[in-house]
Amino acid sequence: MRASDAERERIAEVLRDAVAEGRLDMEEFEERLDAAYKARTHAQLEPLVRDLPAPGAAPGAAAPGAVVAPAPLSADATGLAARDGWAERIGGTPTSKWAVAIMGGFGRKGTWTAPRAFTAFALMGGGEIDLREARFEGREIVIRCFAFMGGIEVIVPPDLETHVSGIGIMGGFDHRGSADGDPTGPRVTITGLAIFGGVNVERKLRREDQKRLKTERRREKQARRDELRAERRERRAELEGRRAERRARGHDLGH
Repeated sequence: MRASDAERERIAEVLRDAVAEGRLDMEEFEERLDAAYKARTHAQLEPLVRDLPAPGAAPGAAAPGAVVAPAPLSADATGLAARDGWAERIGGTPTSKWAVAIMGGFGRKGTWTAPRAFTAFALMGGGEIDLREARFEGREIVIRCFAFMGGIEVIVPPDLETHVSGIGIMGGFDHRGSADGDPTGPRVTITGLAIFGGVNVERKLRREDQKRLKTERRREKQARRDELRAERRERRAELEGRRAERRARGHDLGH
């Protein structure tokens, strides 16, 4: 059966909960999340959460291989638009409409505003286009990348609908970043040409999400270390108690 956007997002939520709880490391989380947004059928989604508990359930409560059914969404909190504020990030004057790197480099990242049509050119150089924190002039964005003996990297958040259609000649144009996303957000098309060079499209968590997950992991590790220290102290105290008891028995037998 074909999977819906709501089901893909529900699986992504299960994965986010799992990495926050320490069930998945960041590398495995990013691999599964990428696979979830690329999945087209239930059969592709099922293995991604088969070994994880259902949201709000005790560990092991999820039926093996069951896709988590999407819960009804309220009108005032619909999907990622309410959480990530897509409506607030669409509209505005573009920061720039093109970028050039000739034996050098360029970067577009942070809270810049991407235009409806952006052209990037790299000749024996490189550039980075990061859309994770960007605003968007409209809902339809086209990014044209031309890399000749150079490279261009495009970074998009996991919930951004992205379609890659570029061509590589004696070079590479990575199409693995193509995936559906939140339908309330913008739609980004990445096209162009790479000759003796490369264009890479990668889906990454937003920096604030990465920081939050790292902080949660550090807290969990610290809590685990504290728990282990407490267990060691208890074992030492128990051992000392037994030794004291044996010494007391020996003292009584001596008398």
